[in-house]
Amino acid sequence: MILRPQTGDFLVIGRHTGRVIVGVGFLMLPPLLVALLGGEWNPAIDFLVGVGACLTVGFALELACRGAREPSWTHGMVIAAVSWLAAMALGAVPGWLSGHYGSYLDACFDAMSGLTTTGLFLLQDLDHASAGLNTWRHLLSWAGGQGIVVVALAFLSSGRGAGAYTLYVGEAKEERLLPSVVSTARAIWFVSFAWMALGTFALLAAGLAIGLAPHRALLHGVWVFMGGWSTGGFAPMAANLLYYHSALYEMIAISICIVGSFNFALHWAVWTGNRAELRRNVELVSFAVTMAIALLLVAAGLARLGVYPDATALFRKVFFQVASGHTTTGFGTVYARAFVTQWGPLAMIGLTLAMAIGASSCSTAGGIKGLRVGVLAAALLQEARRLISPERAVVAQRFHHIGTRHLTDAVVRSAALVALWYLATYAIGTVAGVWYGADIASALFEAVSAGSNTGLSCGLTGPALPAGLKIVYILEMWVGRLEFMGIIALFGFAAALARGK
Repeated sequence: MILRPQTGDFLVIGRHTGRVIVGVGFLMLPPLLVALLGGEWNPAIDFLVGVGACLTVGFALELACRGAREPSWTHGMVIAAVSWLAAMALGAVPGWLSGHYGSYLDACFDAMSGLTTTGLFLLQDLDHASAGLNTWRHLLSWAGGQGIVVVALAFLSSGRGAGAYTLYVGEAKEERLLPSVVSTARAIWFVSFAWMALGTFALLAAGLAIGLAPHRALLHGVWVFMGGWSTGGFAPMAANLLYYHSALYEMIAISICIVGSFNFALHWAVWTGNRAELRRNVELVSFAVTMAIALLLVAAGLARLGVYPDATALFRKVFFQVASGHTTTGFGTVYARAFVTQWGPLAMIGLTLAMAIGASSCSTAGGIKGLRVGVLAAALLQEARRLISPERAVVAQRFHHIGTRHLTDAVVRSAALVALWYLATYAIGTVAGVWYGADIASALFEAVSAGSNTGLSCGLTGPALPAGLKIVYILEMWVGRLEFMGIIALFGFAAALARGK
């Protein structure tokens, strides 16, 4: 029997959703400060309106739902799903007011793209966007990479209640770095800030070396670091990283992308002295193997067509695009339409495969994830061993992921189910793209990019994209970032409300 949700359930969801919305409001303060320091008065007003809207709605929800109990597992999943939609709707306000978007839907598209660290965008005249708006785009991406619920847990919660872990898991994170969930959330931010200092300094130096003015080199360094570390792919210029025409800048940026795509638990293990995890972790082994396969496919396709004049140019373009796609970052150093007009089908297949798989679990990356690919590969190996072993033999399989683990049927089933959900999402997005008139190769590329939260585009995504396809991609980005469990819980909650006893 399904039980219908009661008033107390809505109070729990409303209270914690309100807290997340308040967190989004506080996130608007840094771009507001950047706008004020730069004398950008109209953008500053846009952010003041956005802050006011977030704080009004957020505190009103917390006040109306005061006294709510701690969230259960279902509550945590539903809160995560609802919070991301609310954050999108309110996070889009400054962009919508900026005049750089054709509609509020376009601003919502970019807000969801930023929060889910996707990087597809509909913003018009990006090269002339204000520093405040660019800061907001990249800050959305950076905060979304850590998780907006993690933001609320880290800075707006004492974490003493038992329900904190349910909120953490609801955002597709499972591994605690420390005994307390809030301590774990703060540790994630500590790691991110430490890398931010190092990465921004390196990009600042590279920017100065290629002739950027000091203040532009600093801003671009901060923005590109946020886009890279969050595997978000937003860039301050319309040409993306091709704008810099610098091998050094590209090398630093892609290094940040790769490190940012690693599991936060792996970062913490290395940070606390367990460096052996780097060579034993199943996710890194899986990433290395699938990265090599994708590189071979793309390089073979491009070499066959003779797209690039020499091996150096070929390696530079192939490695950057494949690493960007595999880490689900979405930085690019080729023009979007070049994927269709120059790269050819084999190279596009290799890059699409890299995007579909993605990087590590419990990281800023999207896609099926290397852990699940490693688990499924281990399951195939176990089955092969079972077939050639004596009938009564017990075949046990283990894998290493922040410790040695047993490969159980439950682990394999979970990995297979999530992988199938991703494949179904990619398929639905592809069908939608073809429905709206795209060729199947472009539709598949764009659907996988949205569903895996990558952000590379073959030129299909733009302000002229049909409204229906914009909504499809928004939904793909949302479900892909939350890895389906929160979405399933939300629909189950709605079904219980309609049909429960």
